[in-house]
Amino acid sequence: MKLLGKSIVVTGASSGMGKSIVELFVKEGANVVAVARRIERLEALKDSLKDAPGKIVVYQGDVSKREDNEAMIDLAVSEFGRLDVLVNNAGVMDDMAPIAQASDDKYASVMSINVYGPMCAMRKACQVFLAQGNGGNIINVSSVGSMHQAAGPIYCASKAALNSMSKNTAYMYMKDKIRCNVIAPGGIKTEIGVAMGMPNMDGYAKLSGVLQLAPEQGEATDIASAALYLASDDSAYISGVILPVDGGWISF
Repeated sequence: MKLLGKSIVVTGASSGMGKSIVELFVKEGANVVAVARRIERLEALKDSLKDAPGKIVVYQGDVSKREDNEAMIDLAVSEFGRLDVLVNNAGVMDDMAPIAQASDDKYASVMSINVYGPMCAMRKACQVFLAQGNGGNIINVSSVGSMHQAAGPIYCASKAALNSMSKNTAYMYMKDKIRCNVIAPGGIKTEIGVAMGMPNMDGYAKLSGVLQLAPEQGEATDIASAALYLASDDSAYISGVILPVDGGWISF
């Protein structure tokens, strides 16, 4: 088991990529704090993993709130004695509106979850890592939308910001042995599109040419496998990397 005894926090854990990450991590022996807003889904996930080698503790939280980001880290330390890995997976789409139609409300909503939330969690995690004194590991889930036009400008900007924040963190804490890497998924079968609701049709039409070039959608388990590699000691010498998991979409 690659994660035996590691203490890990995973956000956006109630469905899609986050759920798959939690399932794989717990089966690999990790002790996981699974974070999401939908507590009933978290409880179902916990029940489904009751016989797994690792342990799961659920936390109902909203990653756009500083206090919830800090509380989930504190919970991992209180339950498992330490923190080893933080996975910032929670994220939301914009509505694909072009910039001339982008709204302040959508900007505030997307940025609070996709940028402010990970920033708060990373800040708290790094404080814990530094106090522990033996390094740490952060994995941020970004998107190919951070590197080309796969969504609207607000979403793309939020994920590009997450990329930059991750690379900066990897550099700033290199000597403290705190690693920070990014997974950039392409089209993955999750509920994020459903949560987006009705897209802006003008923006969707403009993006349709790019979207039609996308490879066949990947599975949430593809992202979980990449996360396992980055969370494990197999990637001990890797930091500051943006890893596309997109079927080659970013290559054209």
